[in-house]
Amino acid sequence: MEHTHSAEGHGHQVDSSTKHIWKTFWILLAITVVEVGLAFLHLETGFPNRLFLNGIFIILTVFKAFFIVAEFMHLRHEIKNLIYTILIPLLLFIWFIIAFLADGDSWKNMRKDLSPGTPAPVEKVSNEAGHH
Repeated sequence: MEHTHSAEGHGHQVDSSTKHIWKTFWILLAITVVEVGLAFLHLETGFPNRLFLNGIFIILTVFKAFFIVAEFMHLRHEIKNLIYTILIPLLLFIWFIIAFLADGDSWKNMRKDLSPGTPAPVEKVSNEAGHH
């Protein structure tokens, strides 16, 4: 079996991959411009509110990460099993971070309630029981 390369075929492949890289660059640039524009809009007017803006930023960041991993790490051209091998541990790692942040916040609140000098909660005793 003979393995041949033609100059035209190789040049076409380079042009196609360069075109994909530029397309990804322009998509990432557009997303970044939208993010920066929304941040300045929020700073100047207070619109949209901070919680909604953070949600938009998270979604746009995940979208940008998808394009970076797919194009620059060549994950788009891999077989599905390799993609799942990379993405499933990544999703578990994200869940791990969120779970430990929530647990740490819970511990912080419990320590604040139990710190020395904190008055103990006073239970109200109803006087209605003594009248019988």
